[in-house]
Amino acid sequence: MTITDVRTHTVSAPFHTPFVTALRSATAAESLLVEVVDADGRSGFGESPQVWKVTGDSVAGARACVEQVLAPLLTGRDADDLAASCRTVHGAVVGNTGARAAVDTALHDLAARRLGVPLARLLGGTRLRVPTDVTLSAGDSAAAARIAEGFTVLKVKVGKSAPADEVHHIRRIREAAGPDARIRLDANQGWTPREAVRAIGAMQDAGLDIELVEQPVPAPDLEGLAWVTSRVDVPILADESVFGVRDLVSVIRRRAADMVNVKLAKCGGLSVARTMLDLAAAHDIGTMVGSMMETQVGVGAAASLVAAYDTTVVSDLDAAWWLASTPVTGGLRYDGAEVVLPDAPGLGVHLCMP
Repeated sequence: MTITDVRTHTVSAPFHTPFVTALRSATAAESLLVEVVDADGRSGFGESPQVWKVTGDSVAGARACVEQVLAPLLTGRDADDLAASCRTVHGAVVGNTGARAAVDTALHDLAARRLGVPLARLLGGTRLRVPTDVTLSAGDSAAAARIAEGFTVLKVKVGKSAPADEVHHIRRIREAAGPDARIRLDANQGWTPREAVRAIGAMQDAGLDIELVEQPVPAPDLEGLAWVTSRVDVPILADESVFGVRDLVSVIRRRAADMVNVKLAKCGGLSVARTMLDLAAAHDIGTMVGSMMETQVGVGAAASLVAAYDTTVVSDLDAAWWLASTPVTGGLRYDGAEVVLPDAPGLGVHLCMP
């Protein structure tokens, strides 16, 4: 049974609330959906989000990569030869992690559909419900607290204001959320190392009970990241500093962070993400699986990975929760603070656009 076609679909899915970080402000998820089709007419789906400030990938660039390079390599291949097809994809181009992730995920989704099992089961998992945090945009504390209703793990975007203002912002969220909520911070590279140590220390002194701090300093500054990690008691999570396996090895060697956030669009897909989770576990590095601002396709793949691999903290899988409308039917849904995966083959999604 062969792969007969690789199709691309450009999508724009609006958010119900603007999403603001230290890097950008967005009102919609702009993505490329990739569809890999076999000779029986089954389709597997993957997603490449447009994230200029993190991966540098665009919808146009991902589309060109898929259509001009990856699709010709896959057309006519055995649809059941998943590992070899993924190796071909990752060996064909450098960079282009979003395009590679979309095709890699679509191949996994198609393989699961051909076997008639959920993607989580193909990856080795048995559960179909996984917990998630909710990300609160940088900005008004009261509005953030209202958005957080129903969630018990809150990821707060910081890094846009002076450290003293950030402490005040987090104090207001802590007061609104109550003592039992877990609050984690994501600075999105917004601080210098010294600012990070001062801000984190001030929050500790204020008794704000911060679970972890994600990417406090610019991504290339591993020495600065290690300097912060060695000087604060709150666990430090590397995100933009770690795209793939080599980056993770560098963080491990320097002990630059306590934890790593593995994202499909950064590393290139499920096959690479699985290696990274195993490598982190082998070196006592904590793990989380995250998502960009993606639809049920990208988030569903990430949630399926979490269902098969135990991460050390609650993962960041709320991106599709922000959508006011979606280009697909089926797939995951949200039940309070849990992502519920469908008991259906693959990701269980169907395209509802031409």
